[in-house]
Amino acid sequence: MTEVALPSDSSEAIARDITIAIAEQRLPPGAKLREEALARVYQVSRTKIRAALVMLAKDKLIDLIPDKGAFVSKPTVEETRNIFFVRRTLEAAMVREFVGRATPEDYARLEAHLREERRAIEENNPQVRSTLLSDFHILLADIVGNEVLTDILVKLAGRSSLITMLYQSTRDAICSTEEHSAFIAAAKAGKADEAVDLMLHHLHHVEQALKFDTQSDPKRDLAKELLL
Repeated sequence: MTEVALPSDSSEAIARDITIAIAEQRLPPGAKLREEALARVYQVSRTKIRAALVMLAKDKLIDLIPDKGAFVSKPTVEETRNIFFVRRTLEAAMVREFVGRATPEDYARLEAHLREERRAIEENNPQVRSTLLSDFHILLADIVGNEVLTDILVKLAGRSSLITMLYQSTRDAICSTEEHSAFIAAAKAGKADEAVDLMLHHLHHVEQALKFDTQSDPKRDLAKELLL
């Protein structure tokens, strides 16, 4: 699909630019986004900035705190541990259901998704790759067909996607897609126990590899611009 070109001064374009800055770690977790500074940087009205911030908040990329302002989302280490603990518990059971239920068509969907993951990694797109790596797990839940499980996992995986976008390196993202590939091979061979072990190892590996002491990207530093 061809990406729709947006006017450079539209709220959507501004939200997209800030999203890229967050994904590339040029706006670090916890950074305050002041409306007047953003309006100056983008040379637009504060009304457009507010609309952009609402879009970012809807995607959980920023937190809008009454009487304090907008801040880049900053998931904590404790929250991350809690999320991955719950995910390991749920997804171990989900994998067994998946192995017993998946059809050749389902595996074709997974393999197509895997190709998209690899493409996003090759294109060095942190936001897209994190979303795709997370969506792999939602796709498994969708194939299992348990709507309650899918609903819970969508919420958990969405938060996980933000965490990995902020704190996962490209090298570790490559490891994640390789682990997805190994999981597919085991599941396709009907090796339920091995598939469960691979999934648990994968989730543990993702959690352990997160780097919460990230450094800002040296490219256009929006955080510094907002202080001017």
